[in-house]
Amino acid sequence: MNHFLRLAFSLVVLATASCTVPATGDNGDIQAPEASERPFQMQEIARFEEPWAIRFDEGTGVLFVTEKGGQIKFLEPGGKLGTVSGVPRVDYGGQGGLGDILFAPGRTSSTLDRRTVYLSWAEAGRGDTRGAAVGRANMVCEDHSACDLRDLKVIWRQTPKVTGRGHYSHRLAISPDGKFLYIASGDRQKMDPAQDRDSDLGKIVRLPIDDNGEPTGPAEQVSLGHRNILGLRFDPEGRLWDIEHGPAGGDELNLLESGANYGWPLASDGRHYSGKAVPDHEAGDGFTAPAISWNPVIAPGDMIFYTGNVFPEWKGDLLIAAMKPSGIVRVRIEGERAREAARYKTEHRIRSIAQAPDGAIWIVEDGKHLSSSRLLRLTPNIPE
Repeated sequence: MNHFLRLAFSLVVLATASCTVPATGDNGDIQAPEASERPFQMQEIARFEEPWAIRFDEGTGVLFVTEKGGQIKFLEPGGKLGTVSGVPRVDYGGQGGLGDILFAPGRTSSTLDRRTVYLSWAEAGRGDTRGAAVGRANMVCEDHSACDLRDLKVIWRQTPKVTGRGHYSHRLAISPDGKFLYIASGDRQKMDPAQDRDSDLGKIVRLPIDDNGEPTGPAEQVSLGHRNILGLRFDPEGRLWDIEHGPAGGDELNLLESGANYGWPLASDGRHYSGKAVPDHEAGDGFTAPAISWNPVIAPGDMIFYTGNVFPEWKGDLLIAAMKPSGIVRVRIEGERAREAARYKTEHRIRSIAQAPDGAIWIVEDGKHLSSSRLLRLTPNIPE
């Protein structure tokens, strides 16, 4: 199917699905759909320095925030802020720094005393090289204002380390059965290694882990042909999805299958920044096409599958933190496909999103300055 027919077919599907049909610009590109009226109110909770990931501890409701410069902070339900010491040294710059934080399963309790955690970060190598790293640590909290990472051990390194400071990806997810730690490994802006099975770049990899969260074997590649993955989540059915940046256009959501090749840089619904074309995904090209792609981009920063009751009409939907245009994009999953249901504009770029234990939605803005890096709590609008 050529590009024109693919575009026409996509518009028909969107119209049939009763969602907003994008307008077509003078140059023939699809314009972004208009933002829907926000059905939520936003309450500012705190501000951080270049926040990158937010994650709740399910047992206590404490929210942990990583800052790209190399700090971890936490916010208790009562509003008190604390810090985490023992964070590894990060290679800060460009897109690099401290990345994701994830709690090992089976370690929750009603008091924040001891947790097994995974962290990801950009790590310097020899010469002018660097790559993503993932570590496991015991987090011990002896009072209500400070926690400490102990026995930190690197359990995976992105290989090879290369020059540049982009496309680390390093998002983390744990399988619902608790047996595997999944790691998003970006292409580091090198493109071709995404198709090289001897390289970790442009891949989803996984580590087998035991009941204590310790790796029990080497990492194995799950899929290849990825670019810059910034969202990695299991849906309520136990299926793994990723969301990644395309080049100039072609941001994509993928349902991940073991052994599948998602095409980059040989196939993409976007084009190179130079304007040079990249072949579109086509039936029979040997690559797995995305469940949905975006032209123009949404620049995803993170995503969650909503499972709470605060926004009951969103249950099962995918909520994407978007950076360009800034906002939240809500996607309805329909089997192995997906469609955009709505988007809600925000003032600043959204880097990360989380669901609190009570079902409220929390987002953090993507900014270097405190004025544009707020932590916000989202709850339904109160009828007048």
